[in-house]
Amino acid sequence: MPVPAEERLDTRWYQLFFIWFSSCMNILSFSTGTAGPAFYSLGVRDSIAIIIIVNLVCCLLPGFFAVFGPKLGMRTMVQARFSWGYFGAVIPAVLNVFSLEGFLILNCIIGGQTIASLSSQLNDTLGIVIIGIISLMVTFCGYRVIHWYESVAWIPNVIAFITILAVGYPQLRETLSAPVPSATPANIISFASFLASNIIGWCPMIPDYGVYHSPDASSTRIFIYTYLGFFVSNVTGQALGAAFAAAAPSVPAWNAGFDDSSSVGGLLHNILLPTGAFGKILIALVALSISSACAPTMYTFSNSFMAIATWFSTVPRWVYVLISEGILIPLAIVGAKKFYATCVDILNIVGYWSSIFSAIVLAEHVLFRRASFSEDQYPIKTWASYALLPSGIPAVVAFACACGALVPFMSQAWYVGPVARQGSGDVGVFVGFVVGAITYALARSFEKVLYKKMGKADAY
Repeated sequence: MPVPAEERLDTRWYQLFFIWFSSCMNILSFSTGTAGPAFYSLGVRDSIAIIIIVNLVCCLLPGFFAVFGPKLGMRTMVQARFSWGYFGAVIPAVLNVFSLEGFLILNCIIGGQTIASLSSQLNDTLGIVIIGIISLMVTFCGYRVIHWYESVAWIPNVIAFITILAVGYPQLRETLSAPVPSATPANIISFASFLASNIIGWCPMIPDYGVYHSPDASSTRIFIYTYLGFFVSNVTGQALGAAFAAAAPSVPAWNAGFDDSSSVGGLLHNILLPTGAFGKILIALVALSISSACAPTMYTFSNSFMAIATWFSTVPRWVYVLISEGILIPLAIVGAKKFYATCVDILNIVGYWSSIFSAIVLAEHVLFRRASFSEDQYPIKTWASYALLPSGIPAVVAFACACGALVPFMSQAWYVGPVARQGSGDVGVFVGFVVGAITYALARSFEKVLYKKMGKADAY
């Protein structure tokens, strides 16, 4: 349920920067950047240019969504009812449950691989279990502890990234001057889509971490804190990942750790080998701090589960956290065997539906609620009344149309659409967003006209 106004008193706005800075300034961001050279066969210059451009544009969406939390005090899947309707909002809630579990799987795979790189006595499975348990413990502590944890979890990762840059700079400099094959348009577009999916996939959970903050701050201030939290951390981590992945084939020790582009943790470990015990301590801290991304994801997993149906909300949150943990560990162990295929598939699929969801929510807010958070535009007391909420039919229609429109543009290991086969690359995320926004605007406008002709009061 929405957080009452008397409980929304927190004015520590810097938390809205640090929670996302910590969540992204980690080895997952590093691994996302490595996909440019390792999976899409791009050079380091092309990869970094794409990383900067995509983040400049796509980080706008998380910034916009962050404003909803403090202004309305509603978590994402509850606020979605004001565009998707009471019953229609079940669709994004269910999809979000699966998406968040996918994010958790990726995080635990990377953390597990990093722990395993510390010693031959360790393996990915044990590392995955360790990361899963730490994330579970932080999540159990609740919203306020998660915010406190995120305010410090970035420190070892920043130290580690500075250290690997200092240690590996001579090899990186040689790589930058080495000639590379020309990048194909399809690979450039597909990598851009992959990065966009990674960013947009956060949108369905972002408002959850501002619901206890005071609504008195300006929307611009909330937006800037969130935008910078995402942009600075993503560009830094992804650019470093791209640079070291591109250099790895030229440095035997790094390439051995990378293990044929399948172990980001091994790459990081071998880069830091010259630093001895200090490097091992850093690797351990980096691996353990992956829970900075897992904890908020696991917390929102439970929130989304509770939003699916009224009776789900009567079940204690810790039950859903345990369910998440039970699913997470075995699937992460299986997925670790094919890391990049798992990573690309999960992030792209999350990006497909998240882009449509984001387009619908933003279209409703800007076009039909006048970009206002006032009580007359968002009557919060109606959040649980299906009769007083929008029908949700335009959102469901727009979602179905956008899903159908993006299928020909998909390019996955298990399916390549007819348009993508012609060399366009995977642009499904972008097509879904545009078609979703346009179709929703048309369908919602038609619904309003129809209601007016029927003499029926328009739902909020």
